Amino acid sequence: MTEYFEIHERDAAARVGELRLSEPVTTPTLTDDVIADAGSRWTQPRETPEGDDAALTVLPHRGFPSGTADDVQASFAPDYPDVAFPSAAVVSPSTAADFGADAYVLSGAPGIVGHGSAFADAIVEARAAIPDDTALSLSGVATPRNVAMLVYAGVDLVNADRAVVRGTQGRYLTTEGAYDLADLDELPCSCPACQQPAADFDRTDCVDHNVNALEAELARVRRRIRDGRLRDYVEGQARHTAWLTAAMRELDQQYGYVEQRTPTFRDSLLLSSTQDALHRVEIQRFADRVTSRYRKRLDGHPLLLVPCSARKPYSDSQSHRQFQDAASYRAHVASITSPIGVVPQELELTYPAQHYDSVVTGRWSAEEKDFVARVLRRYLERTDYSRVIAHVPPEGYRDICERVAGDVDVPFEFTVADHPTTDESLGELNAALAGEDKIWVQEREAATLKAVADYYLGDGAGDAVFADIEVQGRYPKLQALDADTGDQLAALVPEYGSLSFTLAGARQWVASDAPTKRVEIDGFVPQGSVLAPGVIDASDDIRVGDEVVIEGPAAFAVGRARMPGPAMADATRGMAVQVRHCVER
Repeated sequence: MTEYFEIHERDAAARVGELRLSEPVTTPTLTDDVIADAGSRWTQPRETPEGDDAALTVLPHRGFPSGTADDVQASFAPDYPDVAFPSAAVVSPSTAADFGADAYVLSGAPGIVGHGSAFADAIVEARAAIPDDTALSLSGVATPRNVAMLVYAGVDLVNADRAVVRGTQGRYLTTEGAYDLADLDELPCSCPACQQPAADFDRTDCVDHNVNALEAELARVRRRIRDGRLRDYVEGQARHTAWLTAAMRELDQQYGYVEQRTPTFRDSLLLSSTQDALHRVEIQRFADRVTSRYRKRLDGHPLLLVPCSARKPYSDSQSHRQFQDAASYRAHVASITSPIGVVPQELELTYPAQHYDSVVTGRWSAEEKDFVARVLRRYLERTDYSRVIAHVPPEGYRDICERVAGDVDVPFEFTVADHPTTDESLGELNAALAGEDKIWVQEREAATLKAVADYYLGDGAGDAVFADIEVQGRYPKLQALDADTGDQLAALVPEYGSLSFTLAGARQWVASDAPTKRVEIDGFVPQGSVLAPGVIDASDDIRVGDEVVIEGPAAFAVGRARMPGPAMADATRGMAVQVRHCVER
């Protein structure tokens, strides 16, 4: 049970937390002033210290260098006692387990930091073995340049040892790199240590600067986590060193680890400024759900493929209004875009479809074309259209469509000769849809609510939960009403393209065949939130931001998840669910 560490904010694997010492410490942070090391058992026998609430005590340990054989580590791993003070256990990836500590120090850190795959594998393996609501510490490796990546991977605690050593060697550290003091004509920093001429700056000052720079970078990282923008920052930082770029890409390959910890939506903008954005969990998740959960419900109509727009949601843009005026709602519209892939119109509000910004040059890279073509191909293989009308620009978009047209059985028609919004092109679009029936607004709105349910709840959820509904409101403020009783079941949340269920909707969700995201609680009635200690069990597929049903002996409720399902079941501190509606049983 973790008593002295609590997570307050999450941004994928990165967290802002609190070491609950006598003087609380916000993490991620330096531990130099709050660590008490009880010593190594390699040199001499060590007794369990008395400890106190003023420091995080590292229990007597045996650390192993990176590369030590697993059987050797197992033979010499120490037993960690239960203690009643803030404690940390020293583990390696292969010996990591729940020892009841509040933090875990990963041994052999200098042997993995600097090697992308080794670093990613070690962090993921260790994190899988220790409780989610415990802190992970790496010693002797943090610098201003790499600490953002350490935290992004899931590290909560670091020390200033490496920064200090480099300072004594006359190496001046920045977030971009390191410089010899002799090469500095001026000091590119305004910290207290740098408030003097470069000629007077010595190695003692360099140590102070390095620690200041590391502390400042950690403060910057904490702010990025709170803003939900750490990944954007890490993509920039990773460009300064090859191993950091490799580590980021290796973590992208650890999809299960990162996806479980990534919220289903954020308040912040997703910036797509590099090729690596294509591999972000949010992008891959959206593409996967569109091609494995989305169901085409507007039957009997062709597919109209159109380019994305700078303005979001797409339907608010001038170009898309022109497309709809020409099409007169006689086709089902989907946008193709990098980095998202394919966005059916019903999901144009759903994160990240209306929450991204990309670099627009008019030129598509080979990787972008491959990704979007792959998504479009999978989308068409799952759906059943009589034909596809590709109203897309010749540059990039048409190349993607022509690639896919040769791989699927659906005929493609191209209606743009020069630009999609010219009178000639819009006329061609109108002519291509001659004789097609109109899709009425009621059909579009019902399809939207069901598609969003599919996306968030699971394949087939829209038809199961909203089998017989009437739609009330004006897009995008739609509400699903029970067709028999008139009770509101759910509402579309325009800001994120998600659903907000009522108690009646939650009951219908539970009673349906749709996958249900459940949180089982103890015998109490939640008042505003469910804290982690009250959770007995939770569905593994719950992600931060998901709509969840809360059930217990004394209450039935619905709300939004504040931590992943696996973390809810194990955590001993923190808010698990923010409750919206609750009724006592």
